[in-house]
Amino acid sequence: MMSTIYSIGHGNKKIDSFIDELIKYDIEYLFDVRSSPLSKFNPQFNRPLLQEDLKEHSITYIYAGEQLGGLPKDQTCYTNGKVDYSKIATKKFFQEAIKVLVEANEENMKIALMCSESNPSECHRSKLIGQELLKHNISIKHIVPNKIKEQKVVIDELTKGKNIENLFGENGLTSRKTYI
Repeated sequence: MMSTIYSIGHGNKKIDSFIDELIKYDIEYLFDVRSSPLSKFNPQFNRPLLQEDLKEHSITYIYAGEQLGGLPKDQTCYTNGKVDYSKIATKKFFQEAIKVLVEANEENMKIALMCSESNPSECHRSKLIGQELLKHNISIKHIVPNKIKEQKVVIDELTKGKNIENLFGENGLTSRKTYI
C-alpha cells in the first residue's frame, strides 16, 4: 500500500525551515506525537505558537501525544524504568490511534507525525508507530534533511541488520533513557 504518512522531527530547526519541509511534501495534517507538546529549548514548537504558524500555511495541527506519545502516563507501559514499545502497542488507546492513521492513509490524507527528535532512529516515531504501521503494510516516510528515508531503512540503520529481539532483549524496542 502506498504510504501518505510522513514523520518529521523539529530538532533545532527554524520554524520557517520546518514549515517549508512540510509544504515540500504537501502535508495537510500535522499530528504532534510528543507526550508533552512543549519545547523549552525551541519555544517556536510549543503547541500554541506552532498551531498558529501552521494555520497560516493551511496545515491542520492535531495533538495526538496522549494516544501516540512516547512517554505514556500508563505505568504498565514501562519495563525496568524504560518505555517498552511492545507494551504500548497492545494498549487500546494506541491501537485506536493507529486505526485512525490507517484509515487516513486509505483516504490518501497527507499526514506528518511530529516529535522533537530530528533523527527518526532515535525516536518512537520509527521504533513504535512506524513498526506498528508496517503491520498494516504502511511504511512511514521519514523526512530528514533533503531526502526521505523509508521505515525499513531507519530500522536497518538502528539495528545494523541484527534481529530486533536479539538487539533489544525479549521485549523488542524500548526508549533509550530510563524514566521511572
